[in-house]
Amino acid sequence: MGAGHDTVAGELARRAREQGHEAQVVDLLRLLPHGLGTAVRLFYRSSVRHFPWAYAGLYHALFRPGPGRRPSGVPLARLAGGRLTDLVERTGADVVVPVFHLAAQLTGHLRARGCLRPPSAVFVIDFAVHRQWLHPGNDLYLCLTDEAARDVGRSTAVPAETAGPVVAPGFLAPAAGAAAWRLRFERYAPGRPPVVLSAGAWGAASALEGTARLLTAAGFLPVVLCGRNERLRARLAGVPGTFVPDWVTDMPGLLRAARVLVDNAAGQTAVQALASGLPVVGYRPLPGHGREGVRRMAALGVSEIAPDAGALLHALRRLSADGAYRDRRTARGRELFRGDALARVTALAGMPSG
Repeated sequence: MGAGHDTVAGELARRAREQGHEAQVVDLLRLLPHGLGTAVRLFYRSSVRHFPWAYAGLYHALFRPGPGRRPSGVPLARLAGGRLTDLVERTGADVVVPVFHLAAQLTGHLRARGCLRPPSAVFVIDFAVHRQWLHPGNDLYLCLTDEAARDVGRSTAVPAETAGPVVAPGFLAPAAGAAAWRLRFERYAPGRPPVVLSAGAWGAASALEGTARLLTAAGFLPVVLCGRNERLRARLAGVPGTFVPDWVTDMPGLLRAARVLVDNAAGQTAVQALASGLPVVGYRPLPGHGREGVRRMAALGVSEIAPDAGALLHALRRLSADGAYRDRRTARGRELFRGDALARVTALAGMPSG
């Protein structure tokens, strides 16, 4: 749906190619017939941006764990089954790796019916595993955390392992571009600690202008990432004291130069921040899996959650200052990066890893 799925898939493919394997990234929604995938994507984007209550209701009905029979994603996903199996046979694929819950429903359905030859290793990119990720036909689940793997194990008999998050190497190493970002921030607002406000690739956030004004009044420099939402970018650019860059191509450098990330989705930007040693505070989370993920991150101790404006400022003051408190929080976040998802994928496919 969003750029997070694409980012994870792209990095797994990059690692595979680096090790001498062939890798192909496929957008499942493009495999759906009659433009259904485009319609699903537009509905989700519009709901998150403009009608969050609608997505919250949908998530509660279809995605949240719990007893009782509820609709699954299989009926929609199976419409892409023929195109996926044709692609698998044409390429001679040895393994399929869903990084999107609808894809996991499809591969599980096809594997259970003997229609998909290679095994399916689902990489769950969410901190909070919702029920639409789960299908007993899949061969393996790879999760971000031990807690997520246990959740999968309680809900299905499929083996589940902790692989940790997947990010590009640049987020785990010193970033050459950080110095240039620091200089830009200092020239724009001397002495103000830069705090990144992320709205994701789609520019979906609640009361972002109010949060930017709050931070400016408290002595911080809000650095607002609006994704590809040009209307939102134009609005935020008019907020005094707010730094609003265009689409950022050097995220490792920017995250290394900032002091804190204010996150609303527990998605890839939050994961990249943890890898970069940038503290994360969850605030005004998006409905559904965004809210669940933000809560799970805080419960794990890898981030903090701010229920109101006062709590947000309190967290920012503690985390933006150098010292033991900030160091403990960043060290806890980096502990997540301990596995190698691709090694488990290649092992499942019976191939030697690089």
